[in-house]
Amino acid sequence: MVKTMKEKYQKEAIPQMKEKFGYKSAMAVPKIEKVVINAGFGSMVFNKTGEEQKKIYDAILGDLAQMAGQKPVLTKAKKSIAAFRLRQGSPIGAKITLRRKKMFDFLDVLVNVALPRKRDFRGLELKSFDPSGNLTISMKEHIVFPEISLENVKRIFGFEITVVTTAKTIEEGAELLRLLGFPIKKS
Repeated sequence: MVKTMKEKYQKEAIPQMKEKFGYKSAMAVPKIEKVVINAGFGSMVFNKTGEEQKKIYDAILGDLAQMAGQKPVLTKAKKSIAAFRLRQGSPIGAKITLRRKKMFDFLDVLVNVALPRKRDFRGLELKSFDPSGNLTISMKEHIVFPEISLENVKRIFGFEITVVTTAKTIEEGAELLRLLGFPIKKS
């Protein structure tokens, strides 16, 4: 029987984290708070007409929605930057924030299917963690996800996945994700 990531957290990670870091209660053990998926359009829409840009946005938003099971939010430029030919209010990316069941479903697919399919993947580095124990993974191709049908892909794009934890240090965050099945390299 295959355990889901949530079951792994409750049955394996909590007791092991309490033992290793000396937490008094299960509520003190760090947990995954949310997963944020971020994609920028950048050079894909540069020098394109309004209609071509809209087609690119729609394709990327559709693929992100398929991967995450939730509709993405379009992010817009906060201010104009002439050097980048960017106007205030123009769409520059998309983001999705996943919580609860959708978050655990996405992480199951990420750890068990998408990361092993990533080209030249040998594990996640400890330098991918920020000082407060959050992990950021950069993906160069979205086609590693099984929900994406290669026949329908018009444009391959990269994106970033941030796994936000309640951990206070890199060690706590790395150990939590390692116990949940993330392929993190031993330093």
